Amino acid sequence: MAIEWDKYHVGQFYDELIEAQGKPRDYAFHLSEYLAGLSDAELTEYKAAADSAIKVMGITFRVYNDEEGSIDRAWPFDIVPRLIPLNEWREIERGLKQRVKALNMFIDDLYNEQKVIKAGVFPANLLEKSKNYLPQCRGVSPPLGIWAHICGSDLVRDQNGTMYVLEDNLRVPSGVSYMLENRQVMKRVFPEMFEHYDILPVDDYPSDLYDMLAALSPRNIEEPEIVVLTPGIYNSAYFEHAYLAQQMGAELVVGDDLVVEDDDCVYMRTIHGLSRVDVIYRRIDDAFLDPEVFNPESALGIPGVMRAWKAGNVALANAPGCGVADDKVVYSYVPKLIEFYLGEEAILPNVPTYRCNNPEEREYVLANIEKMVVKPANESGGYGMLIGPHTDKSEHDKFRKLIEADPRNYVAQPMLLLSTAPTMVKTTAEGRHLDLRPFILSGKETKVTMGGLTRVAMVKGSTVVNSSQGGGSKDTWIIDTENQ
Repeated sequence: MAIEWDKYHVGQFYDELIEAQGKPRDYAFHLSEYLAGLSDAELTEYKAAADSAIKVMGITFRVYNDEEGSIDRAWPFDIVPRLIPLNEWREIERGLKQRVKALNMFIDDLYNEQKVIKAGVFPANLLEKSKNYLPQCRGVSPPLGIWAHICGSDLVRDQNGTMYVLEDNLRVPSGVSYMLENRQVMKRVFPEMFEHYDILPVDDYPSDLYDMLAALSPRNIEEPEIVVLTPGIYNSAYFEHAYLAQQMGAELVVGDDLVVEDDDCVYMRTIHGLSRVDVIYRRIDDAFLDPEVFNPESALGIPGVMRAWKAGNVALANAPGCGVADDKVVYSYVPKLIEFYLGEEAILPNVPTYRCNNPEEREYVLANIEKMVVKPANESGGYGMLIGPHTDKSEHDKFRKLIEADPRNYVAQPMLLLSTAPTMVKTTAEGRHLDLRPFILSGKETKVTMGGLTRVAMVKGSTVVNSSQGGGSKDTWIIDTENQ
C-alpha cells in the first residue's frame, strides 16, 4: 500500500509538506506525488539502502549510558526530506546574519568598553553571575572583532508557520557534518528525486570554512597551517571533528600534539620536528583549553595557548569567552542587542521568554510551570530542562525549588506547538516534530549554509530532537521554486 496523503493527519500543527486535508503544499507537489507512487516494498528497500549507506560511509555519533558506557551508533536518518522555498530562506538568512553580527558586537563590547551595560540595555548583575564570561579575555579584541566564527542557531516553526530562533550556539556548535552527509546519502539513495527540484547545494561548506579560517592567520602566507583540535576519540562529536579536518585538508590534533614555545607561538609536533600552527579550530570547551589559565587538571588543552592567542601569534576559532552569549538569559536580550548595536528591528523573532531572575516573571513561571518549558541558562543537548506539559507534579515541584534556589540560572518559555513533517514509520508517513540548525560562518564576509541540520523527534508526540536522546535527522532542501 502506497502512502495515502488524504489519510495523513496534520492535526493542530503546521506541517512542512502537507496542508490540511492531505493537500501537499505547492512546493512539495512533486515530492509527495513521487512518494505516493512507491510501493511498500520500494519504501522498505529505500530505507534499507539509506541505512546501508550510513553504515558504509561510517556516519556515527557517540552516546553514553550507564549500562554500556561509551558506544558508537549509526546516525538515525529519515528518507523524507524537508523542503523550504528559497524566497522564505532568503529572509531567514538575512535574519541570521543580522543576529550573529549583533552577538559578535555584544561579545566584543563586554570584553572591552561595556557600552551596552553603561547604556542600561544589559544588566551588570547578569554579567557578574555569568558562568561563561571569562575575565581572562578582558581587553582582547580578535581580528575584525569576531569572537564566534562558527555559530549554529536553532530555529523552530510554530502552529502559524512563523519561524522563531529558539537558541544560539556559539561555543562549539556541532552537527554540520551530518548536514553534509545527509545530502550525500540522499543523492546515493534517491538520485531521481533531484530531477524535479532546483535544490541549492550545501557541499561548499568545508571550503567556505577553510577560507574563513585561513583568513584568520596571523602570518601573511599562502597556505597557513590550520588544525582541528579535538578532545579525542571518546568525544560524542569525534566523527565530525575527523570529517571536517579531512574535508579541509587540515590536521586533526589533540592537545598533546601542540606545544607553545618561548616565543609565544604554537607548534605542532611532527616526524620532521616542530611546525608552526597559525589557526586552531578548537572543538573543546573553554575550561579545558589552557591548563595554565583555566582548569589546571585539564589533559585536553595546550599549556600557554592563551598567551599565544593574546600575543596575536595564533588564531582561535571560536575565540575563548564567546560562550558568554550562549547563555539563555542573554538570548532573551538579543532583540534589544540588535536594536542597540545595529539600530534595526530583529528580522527573526525570539520565542517569548520569561527571565526567572525577574521577580514578577518568576512568580508567573512558578504559578504556571505545568504549561512551560524551563531551561537552565548554560546547558545544551536538551539536558537539565523541564517540559511542563509532559511531566508530573513531582518534577514541577523539583523545578520550582531549583528556580527559587538559583533564579539567574533559569528561563522559561511557553510550550510551542512545533511544526511537523512526514516521517517514515515502517511503510507509512506520520508527522513528527522537528527543528533546524543552520550554520553561520563569520569572517571578512558572513555566509549561511543553504538550509541546515533538520533534527526530528522520532518518537510520536515527542519534541526532543537531540540525537543523544533518541532524535534523528532529515536532509534539508532549499528549493528555488521560480526555476521549476
